[in-house]
Amino acid sequence: MKIDVLTLFPSVVLAYLKESIIGRAVGRELVQIDVHNIRDYSSDKHKTVDDSPYGGGPGMILKPEPIFEAFDKNDLWKGRKIFLSPQGNSLNHNMAERLSTEKHLVILCGHYEGVDQRVCDKMDEEISIGDYVISNGAVASLVLIDAVVRQIPEVLGNCESVEKDSFANGLLEYPQYTRPAEFRGEKVPDILLGGNHKLIEEWRHTQSLKKTLLRRPELLEKAKLSRDDKLILNKIK
Repeated sequence: MKIDVLTLFPSVVLAYLKESIIGRAVGRELVQIDVHNIRDYSSDKHKTVDDSPYGGGPGMILKPEPIFEAFDKNDLWKGRKIFLSPQGNSLNHNMAERLSTEKHLVILCGHYEGVDQRVCDKMDEEISIGDYVISNGAVASLVLIDAVVRQIPEVLGNCESVEKDSFANGLLEYPQYTRPAEFRGEKVPDILLGGNHKLIEEWRHTQSLKKTLLRRPELLEKAKLSRDDKLILNKIK
């Protein structure tokens, strides 16, 4: 996969690309990520990228010229073009899975009060990372990149890690424990210490159902629940 990021803050993105899972994926050439500074494509000596909105109003708007120029000079129009915006569809697990199958993603990071609508009209989709506003779209791009890249085969090295993530099956992940078996009077559930993998899997699934019911009950409406799952939920209620 190839990912191009257009931003006013390339250093924010570049620093993260060297770290953890993303850094290893880049190092293993499972993904190629190029970062473009929108200011480099401004045509005036002051490298202007924003201007006041027509019709008045607060804040500044990203101009179309440098963004279009960045797309033109880097041949980005053929990629899946994504604009990160609080007005977009909320990022979720299924969206990350879908985007991970694309060969080329182009991510445009917003800033200031917004982006000229003529740019938005050329995008394939707008994505939001949540119902709140942040001042730097580069931060949002890291959330999207991380969510997508971890879905690429071989990135995690263990496909079960992705399959058992929260939301992968429509449920929140079950509680996890590690050594020591007892810490400050709190013990790991006995069932996890017994070595019976079938019982452990049943316990984990029940705990996923319970946690989802208590914390995110709306997820259960879309989850693929079996008859046994529904019986378990009725008992929990």
